[in-house]
Amino acid sequence: MPLGLLLFSMVSVPAMVLSPTGLPRLRHLQQEERKTDAQLARLTREIQELRARVERIKTEPTAVERVARDELGLVRQTEVVLQFEK
Repeated sequence: MPLGLLLFSMVSVPAMVLSPTGLPRLRHLQQEERKTDAQLARLTREIQELRARVERIKTEPTAVERVARDELGLVRQTEVVLQFEK
């Protein structure tokens, strides 16, 4: 019985490791995990930057003015806007 189990293991383990669901799949999943980790790190940095920007907008009047001018295209009532064609 132990010899049969040993023989069975010697045949089945390499077959399972080399099958499409064995090592190739493991390597693919490890590569996918690395990509996901990199994406998670990038998104985490982006969230931190956005939180810092929100905090600046909440506390700094110049940041509010910059957003109003750059992103919303707003101007003060006393300003004159000149537009030129390129």
